[in-house]
Formats: sequence, C-alpha cells, structure tokens
Amino acid sequence: MTQEVKGRSFAFQEIISSASQQQSDTTKQQKSDLDEKIQYTATDSIINDVKAGIVYLYGNAKVVYGGFQLDAAFIKYDSKNELIFARGVKNERGRYSGRPIFKMDGEGTSIADSLTYNTKTGKGMIFGVFTEQEGGYFSGGRSKLQPENEVHIKNITFSTCNLPHPHFGIHISSGIATEKHIISGPLYMKFEDIPMPLFLPFAFFPKPNKKASGFILPTPLQDPTRGFSLNGFGYYMAFNDYMDMRVTGNVFTNGSFDVSAISNYTKRYKYNGGFNFTFSTTRNGLEGTPEYKPQKNFNISWQHSQNANARPGTTFSASVNAGTSSYYTTTAANSSYDINQIAQNTMSSSIAYGKVFANGLFNFTGALNHSQETQQKTITVTLPQISLNMSTINPFDSKNRLGEQKWYQKITMGYSLTGSNSVSTKEELLFDENSLKRFKNGFQHSIPFSLPFTLLNYFNFSANGNYSERWYFQSIEKRNIALATRDSVAVDTLSGFKRAGEYSIGMNMSTKIYGTKQFRNLGNIKAIRHVMTPSFNLSYKPDFAAENYGYYKPLRNYTNDVRPGFSVPLDGDNIVRDSQGNPVMYSIFEQGIYGGPSRGAQANMGFQIDNNVELKLKSKKDTTNGGEKKLSIIQGLTFSGSYNFIGKAKKLSPISFGGRSQFTDKLGLNFNGSLSPYVVGEVEHVYGTGANQTVSRTLEEIDRYVWKDGKLPRLTSIAFSFDYSLNPDAFKSRNKNLDQLNEQTKNANRSQQQIDELNAINRDPNAFVDFNVPWNLAFSYSFNYSNPLGNRSNVSNTVNFNGDVNLTPKWKVQFNSGYDFMSKTLSYTSFSIYRDLHCWDLSASWIPFGTYASYSINIKVKAAVLQDLKLSKRMNYYTKF
Repeated sequence: MTQEVKGRSFAFQEIISSASQQQSDTTKQQKSDLDEKIQYTATDSIINDVKAGIVYLYGNAKVVYGGFQLDAAFIKYDSKNELIFARGVKNERGRYSGRPIFKMDGEGTSIADSLTYNTKTGKGMIFGVFTEQEGGYFSGGRSKLQPENEVHIKNITFSTCNLPHPHFGIHISSGIATEKHIISGPLYMKFEDIPMPLFLPFAFFPKPNKKASGFILPTPLQDPTRGFSLNGFGYYMAFNDYMDMRVTGNVFTNGSFDVSAISNYTKRYKYNGGFNFTFSTTRNGLEGTPEYKPQKNFNISWQHSQNANARPGTTFSASVNAGTSSYYTTTAANSSYDINQIAQNTMSSSIAYGKVFANGLFNFTGALNHSQETQQKTITVTLPQISLNMSTINPFDSKNRLGEQKWYQKITMGYSLTGSNSVSTKEELLFDENSLKRFKNGFQHSIPFSLPFTLLNYFNFSANGNYSERWYFQSIEKRNIALATRDSVAVDTLSGFKRAGEYSIGMNMSTKIYGTKQFRNLGNIKAIRHVMTPSFNLSYKPDFAAENYGYYKPLRNYTNDVRPGFSVPLDGDNIVRDSQGNPVMYSIFEQGIYGGPSRGAQANMGFQIDNNVELKLKSKKDTTNGGEKKLSIIQGLTFSGSYNFIGKAKKLSPISFGGRSQFTDKLGLNFNGSLSPYVVGEVEHVYGTGANQTVSRTLEEIDRYVWKDGKLPRLTSIAFSFDYSLNPDAFKSRNKNLDQLNEQTKNANRSQQQIDELNAINRDPNAFVDFNVPWNLAFSYSFNYSNPLGNRSNVSNTVNFNGDVNLTPKWKVQFNSGYDFMSKTLSYTSFSIYRDLHCWDLSASWIPFGTYASYSINIKVKAAVLQDLKLSKRMNYYTKF
C-alpha cells in the first residue's frame, strides 16, 4: 500500500526500537530504554510505501535522528533496513542542486553529492564531500563513515581554498580520520588539478583537542648580507590551556643568529597578555672588515591588559618596548623586514596600576615609565611616578541640605599629590656605578579652591586660589669661578630635605555675545551668525625670590680651588651682577624635577576672545530642516594673551591666535600663530669683570610697543595644515575592517605571527587591502613659518599623499610619498602591488630610494593554517654586496 501526500509541508516521526540501537560491545554503557525518534519533513510531497517500509521525501526534505541532521532535495528512508539515502536533483537547465547538507553530533556542517547512512550501525558512504575542518576544507572523493567516529577516505583533497573545486590542495589517495588524528597513504600537492612531483608515501597528522608541545620546523631563506638561513626553528611548549611559550631561532651562514622566547597567557574574564625577549648577534660585513665584528642587541616587549570587570575599582596594565637602540635596524626587526619598526626612532614603556577607594573620593595611580631616542641613544627612566587625586568637594555644604545652596556652600576644594623619581642619561651610563646619583626625585602637593557665582544673569564669575608645595631631598648651590679667559659656574648638589611653597589667587569672568544678520537676496545665503565669547581672568602671585623665603640666592664669586671645601667666597662685594647692575639670582630648586617657585611678583590679567561664524544656506538635498543647512566658516578663532601690571618690563605677553575652518565634509583647515607687540633693536651686554670683561651686541626685543611707531604687532610665527580625501569611503572602510580585526584578535587564540601581522596592518596606512573600494587618493599639507626677530625666517613646507587604485577587480596598486618644497626632495616613498588569487595572495613592495631603499615579492596562502606555504624574494635596505 502506498500513501502519497502533496501540496503542503508535512512533518512525521517514527519510533525506532532502542533494542536495535544497542552496541555489540557489552563493556560499554547501554542506551536508555527510551526510544529514539526519527523526524522527517518535506515541502513538496511525501510518499509512504507502507508495504516496503520506504518513505520518499521531495523538496527541501529534512531528516533528524539523534545527533544526525540531513537536508537535501530528495531523501529516501528505508525503515526496514534502517537506511537513509539522499541526493540532489537536476533543474530544468541541467544544473545539479539541492545537494545533501548533513551534520553529525559534535561536528561541523558538510555538503556532499550523495550519501547513504545506516541508522542502526552508524555507518555510511559519502560521495563528493565538501566540509570545513579547523580552517581547512576537504572536498571530492569518497568517505565511508564507521562506528566510533572513524572515517575512511579515498581521493580526498585538503585545501584552504573555500571552493568545492579548489585551486590547489594536498591530494590524499587514501586514509583514515579519527577524532584525534589522520593517517594517510600516498599524498601529493596539486595546483589547478596538475599533480606536482612532490609527494610522500604516507603521513600522520595529529588532531589534538588541546594545545600540545612540539618542534617547529625552520623556513629556509636567503639574505644578501647575512647569507643563507634557517628561520623560525625551535620548540613550542604548551604548559596548559592558559599559558604557552615558543622558543625560536634564526641562524645565518655568516655567523649571525637570533634567539627569541615568546610567551602568551590568558585567564578568562580576568586578564591576558604576552611577553617577548629576543637576543641577536649580527655580522653585516665580510670577514676581516670592521662590519664583521658581531653586534649584540636585545629587545624586550610585554603587553598585559586587564578585563574591566575583573576587579572593579582597580586597574593594571603594561606596555613595554625596551632594548638596545640599534636592535631594529641591525636585525631588520628580527628578520621580519617591517619598515615601520625599522624606521622608528623612539621606544617607550609603561607599567601602570590604579585604584579608586573611599567610595570614589580618591584615585591613586602608580606607573613605571621609560622612553628611548634611538638616534642619540638617550634614555629616560621613571621609577616610579605616582599620583593621588581627590575629587572636588563642597566642604561647607550639608548632605541633608534642602533648597538652593548659599554662597559659602558653593565653595569647592580639591587636592592632588604627585611624586616622581627619574633619570635621563645615555644608554651606556644607565647601569654604571654612579647611576643612582643621577636620579631626580620629589613630591608636589596642590590644593585648588573656587567659588562660582553669576552676576546680572549674563556674566559668569569664579573666584579661585591655589596653594602648592614641593618636597625635595636635594638642592643645589652655585659658585662662580673667575678663570683667565672666562668665568665658570660650578654646581654643587646638597643632600637634605627642603620644601618650597607658593600660592596664587584670582578671579575669572566670561560671557557670550550673539550677532545675527538675515539676507533676502544674497543667493543661497539666508543668514550669518557670529558668536563671540570673551573671557578675562585676574591673578596675583607674590615674589617668591624675596630673601625671606630662601628659595633664591645671589650668585657669588669664589676662589679657583678644585680641592673639596677649599673654594671660598672672594672678599668684598662678591655678588655677580648683570649688565644693568642687578644681582644674578638662581633657584636652589632649579634642577628639581618639578622646578621651584616662580621669581618676580605677578599681577596678571589674562584675556581671550573666541569666535564662531556660521552661515545658513538653502539646500535642496537636506529636507529635514526645512531645506536649510548650516555651514561653519570659522570654528574657534581665538586670540589670547596676558598683561602683568607689576612687571618691570614687557608687561604684555605675545598675542596668540588659532582656529579651524571646515569648508566641506572632506576638507578642514587648522591654523595657529603668534604676534609680538614689541620693537626689535640692538641690546648691549657686558660679561665678566676687570680684565675678563667683554661687551657684545645682540638683536633682541626691547620694551617698546610697535604701535608707538605707528606699526601693527609683528607676525613671529604662523602654521596651518589640512587633510583631504577624495574618497572618504576608503577611510571608513579601512577603520571598520580594522575594528573587526582588532575585535577578532581579542576574542580568538591567534599565533604570534598572526598577531604581528595584525599589528603591522594597524601601523601601516597602506597595509590593508580592500578590493571593494576601487580607488582612493588622500593628501595632507602643512606649512610652518617662524621669524622671532624679523631678521631670519625658518620655513617648512611639505605635502604628503597616499592612495590606491584597482587596475582590475583583482589588481590593486598602492603608493605613499611626499614632497618637501624647501629641500626640494621627496620624502619616504613606497609602492605596493597586490593580486587577489582567491585563496592566495601575491604582493610586491618597493622603496625606490632613500635610506631604506629595498624591494620584496611574496606569494603565499591566505589561511594561517598553511602559513609556511609561501615564496619570498627580497633585497634588503642594508645590503652592501
């Protein structure tokens, strides 16, 4: 008897006796007595041959049995023999579609041309399979499912190409795949279905479910300077699921070698990081030449980040990059040839800890910092730097206050403490016997307070004050030694605790002035609006160079005697005086890390005027605001300066100005400069006394305003710059994809090489290749002019540009360059060519001239699982032969 149902989607289920499902191995646990259910559906029709026990499913057929799921255009279920058969169908154009898509319990989804599966034994036969496993794809051939999750395979191709018919792959003639490994018979490489002469008679591939230790095979390369090499060989140690280490090395035939130890660690929801130490011995010349002498370098890097929710109120982070200054240039960035690392001239590190306590009232931070300048080989180390900040409070306000604050309840107060212990020196002097004596240390306290109020509803006032105090454990004493040809100043460091306090009081005022002009017959311009924000502040600070404070001392003449304690002040008036006869004063804290109190009384009035101008225009595109849009002509045009009422000379400071203008969504201009109100003239200076006295004349600003001579203030400096992109979609696309890459890096276990490649993309504006953006051209321009005294000007005038273009949908050319109009030379210039080969990448980069002139050509598989399958050719920037 045959039953046929058509015209709608139906779902049925049958009960299969659990007795038939029992395993033959009696040592294993038997299945429960509950019956397994097989469910099946179809959207076209279901034909049930009751007598034969066969069900035919047509159109989007689906069968679910335990952990086995199957979808296909046609499925036949033989309930008597407990067999499931599935295949696709040919449409009216003769194309084979509706292939079986199946999924086993705990496995990924696979596609096949056809398959047979026995629900009783768990065995099956699969033809033309296509499945993804651990970043690779298996396709073609035949696969036979066996019990215990074992699969017998024949004529299967493994590739990282995601096409059912891949461009390349490893052809496995026969093999057995289990949950933990693959055992293969003869296998060979093939490209575009062409077998390669490289083959293996058998192979064993482990498939561990967790990290496993093992040896790392080297990559043979050739360096024109250091010779042939084996790169990246070593050993990988998987301590556990949370920490590992990789020890690798590079060995060159000229005697150079590199050794690296890289460790990554993570604790879920807590923290993650990585540590890298590299030591290199490099020879870059022929034997017998000075360059052949080994150059020893090292580099340490450490990255640590803490999950924000791990310890609320407490933070810890580390970003360390330290080592010898010549490490990157000498080792070609550990043979990575990353031009961005090689060309860098600074290295810096920071290890920071922070904690918020007392219900958020106090915030403590401590940090260890380091910075290096690789050209001059100077280094600055701060061990440590601390700060303690208190949130602003209203000390006279009541927690239970009702109604508005009284004037004294508006008084606010804060507190901050900073401390530092640092040294700046040459690299070779950092660890010598006198290094501890070079450290400068001290503490600084600051207590600000203010009282805000409003006058006449339009003027905002704020009375303020600040008290600061510095604590030092060292101070200085200066001695002027009169020599035969010139005077010399000796500086003696005195140990002992010293404190220096200073204070200031002031008043601030600000308001806003609006001006609007409407237009009726001025084209698309409907109105112009000008907003001016003037602000003034008055401040007073006494002269802390007064004798009663003891912070400043006059410079005195001493006898010339190098013996300790034998140099004494000269008799008589031994004070050193300047050309006007005033004593030369010095601060005993001038070498302190936070300096000392200021010299000279100050009663300043500061002023600033901020301007914003915008137009209201008619717009046919923007209909959301009544067909109008706003265009900012001037944003933040600011003029500022100060006047010292009790200053002895040059009471008015230079006038600074700056601002920005956004002409379009793609073009914005930034500018700033300075104006001097003083006349320039020759000033006579007298140095020394008696026979050592010398007189010189220099061109300087004198205390006379230019407008007294009928002139405007002098322009002493001006600078402006702008950036422009002809295709802003390229910029948006790059940022979007980089954000995705960064997010994937955080949430995935990646190899160090993959992490390094992602970091290189972030550093290089041309490293990201997006074939969806057909072209892009961006450039930036900067101009700087300075002429403080009107007799000698310094001008820099540069333009930088970069971009890319798709020659075809698969070919892209990128470039990056610039031009200095003053030196009439091109800046760092590079060209790159990319070819998208679907599952492969072809790239070539070229730096045609300059210090880092070089080229490289690479062809490699995109997927990281076959990252060693690549071919490289390069000419290094440091090659001498």
